[in-house]
Amino acid sequence: MSSHRYALTTTWTGDRGTGTSGYREYGRDVTIRVDGKPEILASADRPFRGDPVRWNPEDMLLAALSECHLLSYLHACTVRGVVVRGYVDDAEGTMTLEGNAGRFDRVVLRPRVTVADASMIAQAEQAHHDAHEWCFIANSVNFPVEIEPEIRAA
Repeated sequence: MSSHRYALTTTWTGDRGTGTSGYREYGRDVTIRVDGKPEILASADRPFRGDPVRWNPEDMLLAALSECHLLSYLHACTVRGVVVRGYVDDAEGTMTLEGNAGRFDRVVLRPRVTVADASMIAQAEQAHHDAHEWCFIANSVNFPVEIEPEIRAA
């Protein structure tokens, strides 16, 4: 068993001069920093008075699930001898609000994968099962993450 530590700094940059003196008086802008990486400009989602051009936590959760599956999938394909030539995921999540609290109900990943040869399609399909089992992020959330892949040969 091994352990990996991750660290970042999130800085609120939304003080408009009066702090949090009222719900409409402050911005939801934040900057997320990890040493040696580009900053992420983030905010709340638009319905929660955020800046719609910045990443929000819901976007980042969905992105983490999508990328984790992608990276796990590429590894699974390598192990199975499948040559992936293209991968595009149209991921979608559903969140439900109850009062001031919310939670994701489910996420659906819809990867469109192109493999080098038609003979690889069956193994490419099985690799999605491996990837789902191996994805650290999917193993860490308490809602279903479904995979609806489409695989074709180049």
